Amino acid sequence: MTTLVDRLWYGRKRPLWPLYPLVWLYRTVAERRRRRAWQARDERIPVPVVVVGNITAGGTGKSPLTVALTELLQERGWQPVILSRGYGGKAEHYPLMVIRETGPDVAGDEPVMLAAQSGCPVVVDPDRKRGALWALNRQLGDILVCDDGLQHYRLPRDIELAVFDAARGIGNGALIPVGPLREPLERLASVDFVITNGGRLDDIDHEHQFIMTLAPTELRNLVTGDILPPECLQGQSVRAVAGIGNPQRFFDTLRGLGAQVRPRALPDHHRFTPEDLETEEGEWLVMTAKDAVKCRGFAPDNTWVLVVKAVLSESFTEAFMASVNHCRQSLDSNDTVRTHHG
Repeated sequence: MTTLVDRLWYGRKRPLWPLYPLVWLYRTVAERRRRRAWQARDERIPVPVVVVGNITAGGTGKSPLTVALTELLQERGWQPVILSRGYGGKAEHYPLMVIRETGPDVAGDEPVMLAAQSGCPVVVDPDRKRGALWALNRQLGDILVCDDGLQHYRLPRDIELAVFDAARGIGNGALIPVGPLREPLERLASVDFVITNGGRLDDIDHEHQFIMTLAPTELRNLVTGDILPPECLQGQSVRAVAGIGNPQRFFDTLRGLGAQVRPRALPDHHRFTPEDLETEEGEWLVMTAKDAVKCRGFAPDNTWVLVVKAVLSESFTEAFMASVNHCRQSLDSNDTVRTHHG
């Protein structure tokens, strides 16, 4: 626990308890927004909609899980489209289709990374329902996977996955700003799957809790494209920079691979400059794939990207695909009924 947020939110105590009146206000506003959004829904999306999100602030591993789900769906014959808010990007027009030339300053860092890693169409729009209908009108795919949209209630959804970092868990269990929770734990009663990154959480009682692990798969040089196995970090001096929600997990992963780490944690979605990437003699600069998309134009030759992959259990993949197939059957049945009555 190295950051101020970690100390304030992710310990067992609640040092910000004087802010509890703001907790009540935050919860009231959030519940009002949720009710208003649910009541305003005027149509169901005609394909399955999967939402990957969390009820805690900070990084949990949502994006690697999103990529893993799209790979699984493609293996089973589906054509997934990823929806994203595009946090940190400022496009002139929405919806925005992410292509190879799209920069993270336009689309946001995560959509650019998701497009590169998944090979799926990625549609960015702060109004994810509008983005969903735009994607379907252009016949981009037959299932929608929304990255980080658990609280975006305007988007109708069929399957919800809530992701937790097992090391951090629910922190002190309080709502923002006293704790890290975006919504009360009771919200989990309405999600279909709880995914815990790195181990099981005893604080959470959910029938469908599954463990996910993030496995380092390769080191890729950001400048030359050269590939090395992660084992090459053994004994290597590393300047590790991370502008992600939970940088400590990245640093711990590098240390677990045997690297001698000199860490630098930066704010989530940090806009990198060349000065952020300075190293000492003999050091490798190592970063995440999410940060790398923002540094492609000015990274030094010793910049390496640690690529990780979400590893999911067979029991989860079968349960998830059963839910997807059930959703498709339900949509097909509704279409048949509407056609019959029409």
